[in-house]
Parts: sequence; structure tokens; C-alpha cells
Amino acid sequence: MRLPHRRQFLHLAASAALPVMTRIARAQTYPTRPVRIVVGFAPGGGTDIAARLIGQWLSERLGQQFIVENRPGAGANIAMEAVAKAQPDGYTLLLVSPGAAINATLYDKLNYNFIRDIAPIGGIIRVPNVMVVHPSFPAKTVLEFIEYAKANVGKVNMASGGNGTSEHVSGELFKMMAGINMVHVPYRGGGLAVSDLLGAQVQVLFGNILTSIEHVRSGKLRALAVTTAIRSDVLPDIPTVGEFVPGYEASNWWGVAAPKNTPVAIINTLNGAINAGLVDPQMRARLIDLGGTPLAGSPADFQKLIVDETEKWAKVVRFSGAKPE
Repeated sequence: MRLPHRRQFLHLAASAALPVMTRIARAQTYPTRPVRIVVGFAPGGGTDIAARLIGQWLSERLGQQFIVENRPGAGANIAMEAVAKAQPDGYTLLLVSPGAAINATLYDKLNYNFIRDIAPIGGIIRVPNVMVVHPSFPAKTVLEFIEYAKANVGKVNMASGGNGTSEHVSGELFKMMAGINMVHVPYRGGGLAVSDLLGAQVQVLFGNILTSIEHVRSGKLRALAVTTAIRSDVLPDIPTVGEFVPGYEASNWWGVAAPKNTPVAIINTLNGAINAGLVDPQMRARLIDLGGTPLAGSPADFQKLIVDETEKWAKVVRFSGAKPE
């Protein structure tokens, strides 16, 4: 067999390496144009706020615009499916919330598999829900609430922002672990649930701290506990549910993901930039002001969180019998 001439060999080797070198060069220069961060909810909510904060930071850090695109509907499934099917080039990202983990069991059929079709990049923040009641409600502690619910079966109405929301499954987890019964009253949004609780139309809400904290501070609502494993810096005197129901933990969390097969170098670039923001004093202070804890870590850390939450909420969704609205 005739061996190729040295010059031919070098040419062939260079041609074979070209696609690899092109991908590396593309990743090293990323981003070269604006990047979309897709949010599955309307503007103004916690997910949207987290997206705009991290988008502004990434714009300043990486020198290109990171534009938030709100695509609400179907419990955020429209946004998640759009990103799952987008080009894996780093220019379409997803702002991930607990809904991604909950929907995996809540919906019987989805046109995507979140764990399979999405590449985690990194977490941003973990935020507690707050177990709040109207001031006229007789229970002043979690234990008193449990005793009241057991003595008044079917008379405690639990509001939420809708079936399958973090507020809903946080309450269902409490029911399951405390061994009590509450009647779930779903609303079309957390704001409406808070409004009816303020009017004493319902008795309890495991509400997002962003929409509850001012009412707690003003005395219009009574906070019994926060749902995270540790107390909140913005409500330091309020105990955790886990102090009364051992092992209980529930929270909102937000992070960034991309379509599967996005180049590792691009994912690492974004992860490094996000983590830099989470230790930046000004950015960190803004996140803490929202009532949360910065959620720094590697893509693998964020992947583990998503898998663990998906397994956890699958059990709660099955227990509750929840179905999409």
C-alpha cells in the first residue's frame, strides 16, 4: 500500500481536526451575539425576577445582551419544550424552576423529557415558601395548627397559586408528613391566593416569600414557619417547618439550563460567570434581599438537585392525586 506523502498526511490531519478546532474556537469566543433566556411564566413573578437579575449580570460579565423572553402557558411546559428543541449553541437558555421537576409526574404526556433533553448549567438562588395564616386563625404555632387540623377535619382550606405549583406541593408534603387533611383550593396565581387569605376566605397558604413577606411584616398575615431546612435571613425569628415535622423541606429554586448537546466549554463559561455573580457583593445582596440563599455550584451539582427534586415531588404528586388544571 502506498503511504501518503508527508504533505498530504498533514493536510488530511488538519482537515480532520478542523471541526473540533472550530467548535473550540466558537466556545472560546462565546457569546458573539445576544442570548435568549426563556422564562415559562409572565413578567413580575419570582422566576422572571431571577432571570432578569442573572441576565443583567451575564450581559455585563460576558459583553453581550442576555434577553429575557417570557413564554408562559401549560405550567411552563411551552417554554421548556421550546428550549429542549432549540439549537444547542448556547444562544437559547432556560430559567429553571421547581415546576420542571413537578411537571415530570404531574403531566401524563410531555413532548420532552426534562432530565434527558436539558443540560444543567448552574443554580442561582433557593427561596423558602412561608406557611402563613390569617391573624384571626386560632393556631399560633405549627404544632397548634396540626392539632387544630386534626380536631377540625375538612374545615381547613389550603390556598395555592394552582395545581402543581410549588405552593401546592409544599402544602401536600406537609399534609403527608404531618398526617393531617386540608382541602386544597387552587387559584390562578399566587397573588389571588394571597388576596383571599388576607380576606380570611381560606385558612393557610404555603406562599412564596416574595409575595408574602410584606404582609407578614405589616401584621396582615401571621407566619408560622418557613419551608426550607434552615431559617431565612429575612425572617430570622420564624422557625422552620422541620423544627416541628422532622425531615420536612420544600423550597423554590432557580437556575439556568441549555438544550442537551450544548458544548461543554460554553456550559462551563456560563457556569463560571454565574458563580462569579453569586459571590459578587452587590449581586449577592440583591439575591439575599429576595429572601433567598445563593445557590452556587457546578453543572453536576445542579443536575443532582434537579434529579433529587424530580424524585421527591413525584411521590408527593402521586400522594395528592394532583392533575393539571
